[in-house]
Amino acid sequence: MGLPGAGKTTLAKELAKLLGAVWYNADEIRKEINKDLKFSVEDRLEQARRMGLLCDIAVRSGNYAIADFICPTQDTRKAFGDAFVVWVNRTPVRDFADTTKLFEQPQNADVVVNDEGTPLYWATKIKNILVPTFNPKAPTAFMLGRYQPFHDGHKNLILEALKRVGQVCIAIRDTQGTDEKNPFNLDEVEANIRSGMKGYEGKYTIIRVPNITNIFYGRDVGYKIEQIDLDKSLQDISATKIRNEILK
Repeated sequence: MGLPGAGKTTLAKELAKLLGAVWYNADEIRKEINKDLKFSVEDRLEQARRMGLLCDIAVRSGNYAIADFICPTQDTRKAFGDAFVVWVNRTPVRDFADTTKLFEQPQNADVVVNDEGTPLYWATKIKNILVPTFNPKAPTAFMLGRYQPFHDGHKNLILEALKRVGQVCIAIRDTQGTDEKNPFNLDEVEANIRSGMKGYEGKYTIIRVPNITNIFYGRDVGYKIEQIDLDKSLQDISATKIRNEILK
């Protein structure tokens, strides 16, 4: 968001490429979809509402969504709920007096883009905030499992580990075909985990390991082994029942 000519579209274009995001540009939306809207306060609110709805639909489908437009008032910004806000606060290359007069500076921008730095610099900075890079040297929890299939019980265990440690290494045991409880191959298991962990990219990494059946350790090994007890409703999730539904 930001004043006309501040560089919103140029930045959004770069960021969309880095995130693989669905990108909604207000000028294009007005031209192709919202032809009935002008620039009154009421129409600007309706434009924001429709842009927010388009973004919600894209996010529900598992995508990043970028809304690129002026979004001049606090009321127009309410259409986006708790969205990540980028205020492009650069010197505009042109001025529209009515919009400038209407524009209210945001109070809660997550990133404020100034005149320094290229669009790619800012896009990379924003992407690194939204999608942190996994740090192999940082404290890491280790989660070993078959994930046949990956379900909410697994996810909540991983989220609890994230809360306690900060990042997680998810190790998938190669168990396909060992018995009827292991029908899924490693590619399928990994795809299910990534789908289930959408929104936590950069906070976990996935590795594939042999069919680990025993873990031995000596003294003073430098790590802890701990059981996490979840709510009973999560502990009662049956992988067998889920498998049977999937394989019907």
